[in-house]
Amino acid sequence: FDLENVKEIRNSLGLTQHQFAETFGFTVNSIRNWEQGRRTPEGPARILLSLIASNPEAVLENLEVAEE
Repeated sequence: FDLENVKEIRNSLGLTQHQFAETFGFTVNSIRNWEQGRRTPEGPARILLSLIASNPEAVLENLEVAEE
């Protein structure tokens, strides 16, 4: 995945912008800005998107553990 293409990452998981934002702790505005090319993911968001793209199950698993 190209980290610049957040929509591709999100679509690969079958999630809406709202679901993706809620699931991974982003704001819907951030998702929209990234997908429309107004902004580029940076810092921790870029790292998290890379992890989501390469192994979404592991990220989801870790998020579930953190919520317990």
